[in-house]
Order: sequence, then structure tokens, then C-alpha cells
Amino acid sequence: MIILVTGAGGPTGEAVCGYFRKNGDTVIGVDKADVDLLDRAAVQDLADRIGREHGRVDGVVHLVGGWRGSGSFAETSLDDWDLLHDLLIRTLQHVSLAFEPLLRRSDNGRFVIVSAKAAERPSAGGAVYGAAKAAAEAWTLSLADALSGTGGAAVVLVVKALVNDAMRAAKPEAKFSGFTDVHDLAAAIGALYDRPATEINGTRLDLTT
Repeated sequence: MIILVTGAGGPTGEAVCGYFRKNGDTVIGVDKADVDLLDRAAVQDLADRIGREHGRVDGVVHLVGGWRGSGSFAETSLDDWDLLHDLLIRTLQHVSLAFEPLLRRSDNGRFVIVSAKAAERPSAGGAVYGAAKAAAEAWTLSLADALSGTGGAAVVLVVKALVNDAMRAAKPEAKFSGFTDVHDLAAAIGALYDRPATEINGTRLDLTT
């Protein structure tokens, strides 16, 4: 398969890229050093190049993220909203708009974002994060509607938070209760290809249960 992973530079991206490469897939991993996902033209150029080289994409795993919060609702900074809007929403918009046509050319395409329980039940100090995640989910579900009937699916994977080996090494005493290991996330993404698109398209799959 041809798999695009955006936000591939961190531990989560490395885990996802490694999972698909290990299975013999062609993985195109990009991070900010490769392409500015806030630049719509640059993202479209990337899609055009992949289209010329491969003719399609079978998966887009959008891992660009970030977090901002405050001590209370009243202390919320709208500068934090501006930042998260760009990271969590605008990059998603650019990537999904550019790559939807290539996903349609696959007979088993998958578009995946990672969301958080905070989108369902945001805390008082988590207004900007919760709202940005909820907006990203809504955008992805709209993409799911666009992919309906094509053999493809857009899916939201829900976690409490992610954990990796470096985090555990830095805080060996921490329990990270309810966190999802990045390798388990990668396996969950891979498992989406074992299920019919009609079964998972437009769904929120909770990995915390």
C-alpha cells in the first residue's frame, strides 16, 4: 500500500511509519521540515507529486497535534486557540482536501486522525483544546461522508493521551493510566484495513476501552 503519514517526525509518527514499513508498504512520512502543512499550495504540490509517482494513496494518517490549556475557563487565552486552530484544524483541512481525490483512487483507502476524550468532555481549562479537537472530528466526519460508497473510510481514533518509551524513561514512577501506547495506536490503524469500509467509515473508535 501507499501510506502517507503527516507529523511523522515524533515518536507517534515513527511508530506508525515503522508499522507499515514492517508490513512491506510504501510509507511517505512528512513533517514540518519536509512540507509546511499550513501552506495549502505546498500540500497540493505534495499530493500532485505522490499522484504522479504512485497514482493513488491507500492511507493518510494525520498525526499533527499539540496541546494548550489554562488554569481555569476565565484564564483561557485565545492566542492558544489561534495556535491550535492552525495545528489541529487548518493542517487537517489542507491535507484532506488535497488527498481526498487520491484516496478515491484506492479500493481500500483509509483516512485517520487521532482525537481525544477531551473533545467529548472538555475541562474548564481545556476549552481551546477540546473545541479544536471537536472541530477536527467534525471535519473528518464530513470527509467520511464524501468517501461513502468509494470503498474508502475516514475514521477518528479516540485516546485519553499517548505514551511512548521516552516518556516512560523520563518518568519511570509514572503510571500513565489510561494512556495508549504509540505502538498500540499503530496496530489499531493497521487493523482498520481488516474491516470493511462500510463498517468503520464515519466512526469514532475509542481506544481507551
